[in-house]
Amino acid sequence: MYLTDIVVVGDIVEFDLNKDGTGFIHKIHKRRNYLSRKAPRIKGAGYRGERLEQVVAANIDELFVVSSVSEPDFNNKVVDRFLVTGESSHIKVNIIINKTDLDIENSVHWWADLYSSIGYKVFLTSAVNKYGLGDLKNELSNKICLLWGHSGVGKSSILNKIYPELNLKTGSISSFTDKGTHTTVTAEMIKVEHGTYIIDTPGIREIEPYGIRKEDLGHYFPEFLPHINECKFNTCTHHHEPGCAVMEAVEEDKISPYRYESYLKMLETIEEDIIFK
Repeated sequence: MYLTDIVVVGDIVEFDLNKDGTGFIHKIHKRRNYLSRKAPRIKGAGYRGERLEQVVAANIDELFVVSSVSEPDFNNKVVDRFLVTGESSHIKVNIIINKTDLDIENSVHWWADLYSSIGYKVFLTSAVNKYGLGDLKNELSNKICLLWGHSGVGKSSILNKIYPELNLKTGSISSFTDKGTHTTVTAEMIKVEHGTYIIDTPGIREIEPYGIRKEDLGHYFPEFLPHINECKFNTCTHHHEPGCAVMEAVEEDKISPYRYESYLKMLETIEEDIIFK
């Protein structure tokens, strides 16, 4: 089951346009990929209230998971949920850690080094002093890229600094919740340069990957892959099973305990009655 429009941002379509600006789509081309997540529960959607699939966008070259050092505080478990969502959609994923000007404790480089060691490209940025924006702009060039993250992390501010002509709305941070207020309402693809398209998305409050079985979750943690085939059981969930090579790798510091903790938290939330992509 899908909770989405028939057509989403990034779809390639054929359409007829009338003189008054109305029209109709008569063909939707096959997607080469798409990014989706679990939609919020809807009462009456089944006897157990299945989580439906919400497609965010299609035909994406690269996904950029945007987080911030502070306001809101960096949360590695949230970042990992975004990463798994991108990995399970078979899209190249990068990480942006924004607001480095607020990094009083100089902790951001530790997290950047951790994710870089796993194989992710990490961009440290500040929309305030434009730190790191040149390298980020080069990575965005000549691609269709989607920026995705929690409300308030500075997606629109980053894009405004890189492409001033956009003039996207930016929001403030609630002093009560330390969470951002929504400014982008719907996903929108914007052509910013020749061959360069940005998909700006609404900030979201929660993220859960869709269509993943417990025994498959480990495949979306890249640092698990060298060890998974060494597990005693091919359906190993890397939680309690004897002969688990992933658990051994954690004990031997070959896998970060922070990432493994994220994995276990995610494992708890996977539902058995899922519908696969």
